[in-house]
Amino acid sequence: MRIGLGYDIHRLAAGRKLILGGVEIPYEKGLLGYSDSDVLLHAIIDALLGAAALGDIGQRFPDNDPQYKDISSIILLERTYELITQAGFRLHQMDTIIIAERPKLGPYMAQIKAKIGPILQLPPERIGLKAKTNEGLGPIGEGQAMAAQAVALLEEAKRPRVID
Repeated sequence: MRIGLGYDIHRLAAGRKLILGGVEIPYEKGLLGYSDSDVLLHAIIDALLGAAALGDIGQRFPDNDPQYKDISSIILLERTYELITQAGFRLHQMDTIIIAERPKLGPYMAQIKAKIGPILQLPPERIGLKAKTNEGLGPIGEGQAMAAQAVALLEEAKRPRVID
């Protein structure tokens, strides 16, 4: 078993779509960055890569490479899952938290799980997904940013036994 930790934070800006977990959430602002800036998926990607000792999101999908400009983080998650399976691992469990003052995210949690579960090859009961505020403190609490954290538990994929 291997454990990986992921974290991401992005500023909020007018004129951008708010995408979390691959789901578009109606809100007056969106996350600012090179890709779609999905903080939840970026944290998950870093947790997966970290658990498999395969670097981080910036090394795998650099923000100075034009092919990643405005790319959907769902695509990056799919590519990351391919990388960890090629390295001989499978995901056993994922636990995540989104830290945002607004909007309220409760109504979107099931939709987010339904979007990422098949990519991660996990049933909903193996995906922890929580949302918390920052109690009005700092840039997140002031509504200027959102962050996410993720923990991934990987296990070695079962390999066929070789009989001599």
